[in-house]
Formats: sequence, C-alpha cells, structure tokens
Amino acid sequence: MHLHVVNPNASAEMTAGIARAAEAAAPAGVTVTVTGAAGGPLSIEGPVDGAMAVPWMLQRIEEAEAQGVDAHVIACFDDTGLDAARCVARAPVVGIGEAAAHCATLVADRFAVVTSVPEALPVLRGNLARYGLAARCAGLRAAGVPVLDIDAGTPEALAAIRRETAAALDDDGADAIVLGCAGMASLAASLSEEFGCPVIEGIAAGLSLAAALAGAGLRTSKRGGYAFPRKTAAS
Repeated sequence: MHLHVVNPNASAEMTAGIARAAEAAAPAGVTVTVTGAAGGPLSIEGPVDGAMAVPWMLQRIEEAEAQGVDAHVIACFDDTGLDAARCVARAPVVGIGEAAAHCATLVADRFAVVTSVPEALPVLRGNLARYGLAARCAGLRAAGVPVLDIDAGTPEALAAIRRETAAALDDDGADAIVLGCAGMASLAASLSEEFGCPVIEGIAAGLSLAAALAGAGLRTSKRGGYAFPRKTAAS
C-alpha cells in the first residue's frame, strides 16, 4: 500500500519533520511519500494562510493521484482544502484534524484540542461542528506559539503546550488531548506519559484511517459534493 502525505505549507523543515513522524507511524507494509506545497505560505495560522495554501496543495494531490497512490493525508490540523482535495481525488483523502478528533472519541468521553495560535480557533471550532464532534470537545486551547516555533521545539513552545494541556485536563474536564498542529507530533508519547491520558496526534491518526479506508477498497465518491470539478476554459 502506498500512502501520500502532503504538507500544505512551504516550510521544508516542517515537511522533513512530518516525514519523520509519518515514517514512524506508518502501519506495517505501508510505503509513505511525503510532499510539501512549495510556493504556499511558510505556515498556516488562520483562514488567509489556508486559502493561499490550497492551490499548491491540490497540485501535490493531483500529482500523487497520477502516480496511483492508495490514499492521501493532509498534514495540517486545519484540514486545509480537504473538500477540494476530495473533489480532485479518487483515492480517499483524510485530514489529520478530522482523523485525530474521531480517534479521540473512540478512547475518551470528552477530548480537548491544544493548538498553536488563537487565529486557528475559529477554523477548528467550525470544523468540529461540521464533523458532528463539537459536543464531545471539552475545550479548544491555543498555546500562543507560532507554528514554526512549535516545529523547532523551542523550550518556550513546549512549556506553553504543557501548560495548556494541564489546563484542558484540570479546568475543562477533558479525558484526552488532541494535539492541534502537525509540528506537535513528536510530543504525543511524552505528554501522554506525563499526564496519564491518551494524547492523539494527527499524523498517526490520519495514516491509520487512510490505510484502513484504502485497505477496505473504499474510494472517494464521485457523486454529489465530491464529484470531479467541471473544467471551464478561461474567458
């Protein structure tokens, strides 16, 4: 099985980190190809960054489709361009935000999301409502740390993530934590051990669900909302 993981931002460092996390999390027998959306924003920290990233990301999706991959994983917790990607792909497309939230509901009654910056919160809140998971979310917390600082693993970033994790568990009543940034993937195991609860990171969750969908022979429906787009000539 061949899975494609795309980083919608243009940070080569983040793409390399996502590749390390994907290789570590890939199910047995799965080959993973990781691409980056060169030309888009260096990080995605709100609606404008997300909109700017989509055209570049869709190119990577279409290129991987032409190579015959079995499924795609969008490695941005905002699930950037998820609907558009499903429109251009026959293979299943999984966003790490949706995947992580669904996985959290299978191991805990209520989960909280700890993400990067406050600008991301409206996007994540809207996504959870659309996925039907808002009632299972005890809270959305922003560490107030830029995405690239999280990816760099600065001590300040780690301290802020730990602080918000503790608050989500103690103050919001969460039973599990979902890490709301692809750059946080390497922190899941240590945070789970420290706080004694499930800590779900989206790359592992996304790869697991993508592999399950592909293994079941499922494809993206081309009826209705995910039909291939009509190509119209420029006037």
